[in-house]
Amino acid sequence: MVWRGHEVMKQGRISMTTRKELTEAIGARYRGASRSEKQKILDEFVTLTGCHRKHAIRALNCERAGDVKEKGRHRVYDEATRQALIMLWEAADRVCGKRLKALVPMLIDAMERHGHLDLDPIVKGQGVGGQRRHH
Repeated sequence: MVWRGHEVMKQGRISMTTRKELTEAIGARYRGASRSEKQKILDEFVTLTGCHRKHAIRALNCERAGDVKEKGRHRVYDEATRQALIMLWEAADRVCGKRLKALVPMLIDAMERHGHLDLDPIVKGQGVGGQRRHH
């Protein structure tokens, strides 16, 4: 069996280059197909590549790797709040978050009293020293 000039080995294994080309070529057809056509395309792809059916579905549904946008994390705190929390965390000797949460009000009072910290009211409202706002 030949696919775009690459030879498919008799053991049912194909090279990674061939698999990528096959995924790109069949993937475009798969994404535009109806449900019944997708089943037939999927059967062909699984037979050719020898991969699991669920892996084949994921591979064929995915756009090319270069076209997929990275998902970013939703940031809870702005940069000023983040820096204040890091300072408090360092002052608490890098204690775990669960314990830090309980210490934050006391740390803020002590650090402000001794002149080591001067928090903006906006930063205090975002979670440092008080309850975090829910979006």
